Amino acid sequence: MQTHKAKRVEIIIEAPMQSRLTDALRRAGVTGYTVLPVLGGSGRSGDWTREGQVGRAGMVAVVCLIKPERLDTLLEAAFAVVERHIGVVSVSDCEVLRAERF
Repeated sequence: MQTHKAKRVEIIIEAPMQSRLTDALRRAGVTGYTVLPVLGGSGRSGDWTREGQVGRAGMVAVVCLIKPERLDTLLEAAFAVVERHIGVVSVSDCEVLRAERF
């Protein structure tokens, strides 16, 4: 089966900032993304967990698969939101089966 090169961008950000981030991605032309809850982790400030938090507190992971030529536009939009808040942006190479979807 033929695969096509793509980029996988994962943005971990505070849950209350999710809609601001996804709105910015849509304005940048991103047509699809997946939002996943982040249950806990460890970073510069040490260990943390979502356990016991009420409402939208905590972190989410927003995952996008895009064509490589669209990466810079997506990163500019994401960074405009993430730079002032807690967040991590990672980019990795991947391959997809149906390139027309991305």
